[in-house]
Amino acid sequence: MFQIYRKELMWAGRRLTLETGKLARQADGAVLATYGDTAVLCTAVAMKSAKAGQDFFPLTVNYQEKTFAAGKIPGGFFKREGRPSERETLVSRLIDRPLRPLFAPGFRNETQIICTVLSHDLENDPDIVSMIGASAALTISGIPFLGPIGGARVAYIDGGYVLNPTLAQLPRSHLDLVVAGTAEGVLMVESEARELPEDVMLGAVTFGHHEFQPVIQAIIELAETCAREPWDLPPPPREYGAIETKLRETIGPAIDTAYREQGKQDRSNRLDAAKAQAIELFAEEEHCALAAKIFKDLEKEIVRGGILRGGNRIDGRDSRSVRPIMAEVGILPRAHGSALFTRGETQSLVVATLGTGQDEQVIDALEGEYRENFMLHYNFPPYSTGEAGRMGSPGRREVGHGKLAWRAIHPLLPPKDSFPYTIRLVSEITESNGSSAMASVCGASLALMDAGVPLPRPIAGIAMGLIKEPESFVVLSDILGDEDHLGDMDFKVAGTEKGVTALQMDIKITSITEEIMRMALNQAREGRIHILGEMAKALTGAREEISGNAPRITTLTIPKDKIREVIGSGGKVIREITETTGAKIDIDDDGTVKVAATDGNAAQAAIDWIRGIVAEPELGAIYNGKVVKTVDFGAFVNFLGSRDGLVHISELAPHRVGKVGDVVKLGDSVKVKVVGFDERGKVKLSMRQVDQQTGEDLGNRRAESARPPEPAKVAP
Repeated sequence: MFQIYRKELMWAGRRLTLETGKLARQADGAVLATYGDTAVLCTAVAMKSAKAGQDFFPLTVNYQEKTFAAGKIPGGFFKREGRPSERETLVSRLIDRPLRPLFAPGFRNETQIICTVLSHDLENDPDIVSMIGASAALTISGIPFLGPIGGARVAYIDGGYVLNPTLAQLPRSHLDLVVAGTAEGVLMVESEARELPEDVMLGAVTFGHHEFQPVIQAIIELAETCAREPWDLPPPPREYGAIETKLRETIGPAIDTAYREQGKQDRSNRLDAAKAQAIELFAEEEHCALAAKIFKDLEKEIVRGGILRGGNRIDGRDSRSVRPIMAEVGILPRAHGSALFTRGETQSLVVATLGTGQDEQVIDALEGEYRENFMLHYNFPPYSTGEAGRMGSPGRREVGHGKLAWRAIHPLLPPKDSFPYTIRLVSEITESNGSSAMASVCGASLALMDAGVPLPRPIAGIAMGLIKEPESFVVLSDILGDEDHLGDMDFKVAGTEKGVTALQMDIKITSITEEIMRMALNQAREGRIHILGEMAKALTGAREEISGNAPRITTLTIPKDKIREVIGSGGKVIREITETTGAKIDIDDDGTVKVAATDGNAAQAAIDWIRGIVAEPELGAIYNGKVVKTVDFGAFVNFLGSRDGLVHISELAPHRVGKVGDVVKLGDSVKVKVVGFDERGKVKLSMRQVDQQTGEDLGNRRAESARPPEPAKVAP
């Protein structure tokens, strides 16, 4: 019934298997990729024809995690998987980025790749398995894909590179880098690092590229046995040459003039006018879509040719210059920390908020539930580019850019045990022409320092570009939006003066060389140091104290066996403390208690209350208490948190008491002295030995009066 094709290889000490022919046989390509006991079903399907007039390639990549893969049932009210999680969105982008440049030019058929995690061994991350499986599915599908690609994760542990580290190894690594590419070169890099030098980062990229070559060869060998017939691509329209010539002669000068405008809005207005003229020129000939495509080709040719010929860039800069920078901090009076970072026509308003453990993000992942105390949210409203558009939940771009900035900042954050705050950063992009993600990194660093978060060093980011033709290439620092759109590379580097903390690279051509990457990294360091110098004009380091608007967190430790008493039955005690004092309280299983409040008196009141609960009664000590129960033989008084003791009727007053109710009633506030403990450890209290007005120890006074007088001293 099944004709199964399989390819296996040992890779980084574990078996990688690519199998097709059994699952999802109606897809154009379907591969079950298994690494260890992690298995992902990857499918590729393309529509057999493109929509008429479509001028873009509609590729969609969907990565989805099924909870049954880890033997779990989804949490929440609805017991089924719902909207994609942030991780699923990020992995979908990770797979999409190296695949997209390799589809044949001119291919416009709607294409969908779906990667479904069927099994997770909690050791091997499914993202690399999915990337390899998607590459294999496309390669055998017949869809015009110029792959295959391979991918790998690289760690840096104890001074050496580790291929495909396990989930248990990653916490010890100074690097988490994913690299993907073809046999010829690298197409995509995504990483987080702990201030590593540029040569270590480049070494990791080349190491990963070398190590996934056997995977590419395995995909090729699988395709040689079972690939479907390749699709025929439609030939270019016969009218292409004539339309190109006409556009070049009539519209070319207008495009060239538009790109001499250094202001983005003026340039956009001139380009829109030229585009409208081009469409009008061919409206009657029904070649508007083709004319629009050729218009884009002319834009690319004019901009790229001008830069490669040694001329200035669109805004007049040379290849290494960074646009003017203005950095400001403390611009929002009630925020815990705020910064406005402006670089040319790109601007990010970043706001830092400090919270408590109750504000942590709970994440229900296949690997298990965990809590995240650092969040960075990136928002890109349409007004930032002078447009009107729909406002909704964050899209894939917003999630991806926010995570890149998160990776850049995360390695420099203080450990949770020394800075027990939950940190949320929000980057509002108020203008955009160039890398707003890297502007977010710069603004985030300043906002954190403004809030008093003890960063050891500020962090900055810069986006690099590339214009490459067969005969020459130019690496561009701090690229504009148009240079990103018309160029061949988007290479973002973030870090401190000591080293790199995040690196992301996307290539729009088939690959780039190690020489180009080395040049881009060195040029990025030069730009990063310049940006850090401009940021230092606003703030050179973290403020000595956290913002006065932020909660103060005081940490104390209580015995583990006292945690139950502080929380109380059903949380009654801790709820009473928080409602009465207004402080927030977090208690860890090890007995660590964090008390947070913006009002110092409220925090101290909560701390005193907790200390009273966990304190042990001292013989002879006097406490304030409340009568919680009366019986014939005395009264029970709550005097030390949740601790009760008995005041025997004989200890209620200095005189004989006939009835307990004659002296105390339920709810009375009294002062008591610890006079002993019975054989069961129950506390014996006395009221008669304490002055109920002043709290003076009357027992000591009586002892002093009963002591015989000392004999008078006689002089010799």
